[in-house]
Amino acid sequence: MTADYRTVNRANWDERAPAHAASPDYGIERYVDDPEHLSDVIRFDRPRLGEVAGLRVVHLQCHIGTDTLSLHRLGARVTGLDFSGASLAQARALAARTGADIDFVESDVYDAAQVLEPGGFDLVYTGIGAICWLPDIRRWAQVVGALLRPGGRLFIREGHPMLWALDEARTDGLLAVEYPYFERPEPLVFDEPGTYVATDATFTHNLTHEWNHGLGEIVTALLDAGLDLTMLQEHDSAPWNALPGVTECDERGEWRLRDRPWRLPMTYTLQARRRP
Repeated sequence: MTADYRTVNRANWDERAPAHAASPDYGIERYVDDPEHLSDVIRFDRPRLGEVAGLRVVHLQCHIGTDTLSLHRLGARVTGLDFSGASLAQARALAARTGADIDFVESDVYDAAQVLEPGGFDLVYTGIGAICWLPDIRRWAQVVGALLRPGGRLFIREGHPMLWALDEARTDGLLAVEYPYFERPEPLVFDEPGTYVATDATFTHNLTHEWNHGLGEIVTALLDAGLDLTMLQEHDSAPWNALPGVTECDERGEWRLRDRPWRLPMTYTLQARRRP
């Protein structure tokens, strides 16, 4: 019998959370040393995020809490939610070290409206590399709609589904579509020993189940869940080296294609507001 995707993926994240917190790529000590330091993702999107001071915010799939802490530092009242207890242990430790009053809740994202207050949030936030772990984007959108108060908004920056569809392991410089662009019932199953940050750690739980979701599927799911799209911006850059060998880092720490970067959307920022 095939293992439940949540069990497989949770084992992967639980094992990697301490390595992520210790890696210089997450730079945990910078948050401790500088009370104004923000994550690269939040800093990139500040012009689009707007004023969040005083808002009640839930950060879905918050991992080790660096974006969550950054939202708190912008004045939001934040709750972080994640299904990985090991990730939340690191998030709570970071909040304690920085004196941040942040609630962290362990739950599968699909159960968020059962463990948090339905209609109780001004802003649902989710960041890079979150929704690819979810098999059903329509169910995710229903959760977002259930959490938001009328007039509340969703803010998401994510890897672009076109990027997720590419073969990142090619060494000839060609951009080749290898994986589904659209959501499929069956997961993409990967068995990869490393992780996306610099670390000397070795891992034993290397299996993951992942899904892509087309941009139209995401937008339509949100519309059907009672939200109206208010912004959709596609970016030719990503905050990590998504295609090693063919990208270069700019002055903001964003990575884009070295050759004609306008060929590929690498990430997008989307906002939507729940209808009254």
